[in-house]
Amino acid sequence: MEFRELNDGEWELIRHLLPPRARTGRPRADDRRVINGILYVLITGCRWMDMPVRYGSYKTAWKRLKRWQAEGVWDRVFKALASMRSHDRVAVDSSTVEAKKGERL
Repeated sequence: MEFRELNDGEWELIRHLLPPRARTGRPRADDRRVINGILYVLITGCRWMDMPVRYGSYKTAWKRLKRWQAEGVWDRVFKALASMRSHDRVAVDSSTVEAKKGERL
């Protein structure tokens, strides 16, 4: 699968599903830029540290991916996008499965 950044229409669909920015503290890195970085790594399969710098810090992208996973943000985005489809089925494909050293599947 070839990577391409989110276009304006795609961004508008998911923008309102993301957590609000904090009112205090350090400003959060640009969501669209970080999401494009996350998608780049997940689609191309490169290492996080090889993510192009135009998407910001790879550490920020990785932390945001993990934090939003724990908060259920990605589930919310997926469900909202899936409900917009007129198809009977929606599939998610993954070419990687996390395996802990020494654990059995």
